[in-house]
Amino acid sequence: MFPRKLKGALSLFRPELSLAAGICVFTGQVLAAGGLPGWRAGLLGFACAFFLSAAALILNDVFDYEVDRVNAPQRALPSGAVSRAEAVGLTALVSLAGLAAALMLGRDVFFFSILFWLLGIFYNWRGKESGLPGNLMVSASVAVTFLLGALTVGQFWNGSVWIFSAMAFFIDLGEEIAGDAMDMEGDRRRGSRSLALLHGRKAALRLAVGLWGVVIALSFLPFLLGLMRPIYLIFLLIMDALIIYFSLRLLRSSAPAEGRRAMRGVYLGATLCVLVFVIARLAG
Repeated sequence: MFPRKLKGALSLFRPELSLAAGICVFTGQVLAAGGLPGWRAGLLGFACAFFLSAAALILNDVFDYEVDRVNAPQRALPSGAVSRAEAVGLTALVSLAGLAAALMLGRDVFFFSILFWLLGIFYNWRGKESGLPGNLMVSASVAVTFLLGALTVGQFWNGSVWIFSAMAFFIDLGEEIAGDAMDMEGDRRRGSRSLALLHGRKAALRLAVGLWGVVIALSFLPFLLGLMRPIYLIFLLIMDALIIYFSLRLLRSSAPAEGRRAMRGVYLGATLCVLVFVIARLAG
C-alpha cells in the first residue's frame, strides 16, 4: 500500500517539469552572473522553482480530478493511489518548502516567488479553460523563472536575462496555442475557449508560428548589443533554422500526432538556444 501511495505522490510532481523549472532558474543565474552562481544561491534557487512548480502541478491534478476520471483513470488521484485531501496537503507542504527556500535568499526573492506561486494557483482555478488568458499565464510562469534566477544573484535587470526571458515567453506561448490546436476535441468537451476553437486550427497555428518568428528576431539582440561573441552566431543560426523548418512542418501537418512531432522540433531548437547562451556566459 505504501509503495503505491509513494509512487503516486511522486508522479504528481511531474518530475521532468519541476526539474525544468529549476534548470531555468539556474540558467537565469548563469546568464546574469556571467558564470556559475555560488552553491547556496544555486541550490536554494533550484529548490524554490522546483517546489513551487510542483505545487502548481499537483494542484492541477486536484482541479482536473473529474476530467481525469474519464480521460486518464490511471493517474494518481482517479486511481485512488492518492486521495484529493492528501494531494491538497502535499500542495501545501511543497509550497512551504519552495517559499522557505525563497525567504532564505532574501525579501525580494520571497515576494517575487509569492507572485509566481499565486499565478500558478490562479491558472488552475480560473485560467485553464479561458483560452488565450490561460496561455499567457503559463507562458509568463515559464518566463519569470529566468528572472527569478537573475534576482537570486542580485542582477534582476541584466539585459541578457530579459532577452532570454522574452524569448522563452514567446516560444512557450506559441507552444501553448499550437498545443490547443492539437487538443481541440478534448478542449471542446471541457468548454475551453481556446483560440483554435474560436478561430480555427489554421489561424491558431499561424499565430503560433508568428510568435516563433518574434523569437527569431529577438535571438539577434545579444549580438547587436554586444552581449555575445560573434562565433556563437553559428549556433544561433542553427537554432533559427530548426525553428523555421519545424514551423513549416507544423503548418503543413494534418494530424495531431504529426503536429506534436513538429512542436517537439521547435522545442529542440529553443533548447539549443539555452545551451548556446549558457555556454557563452560560462566561456566569458
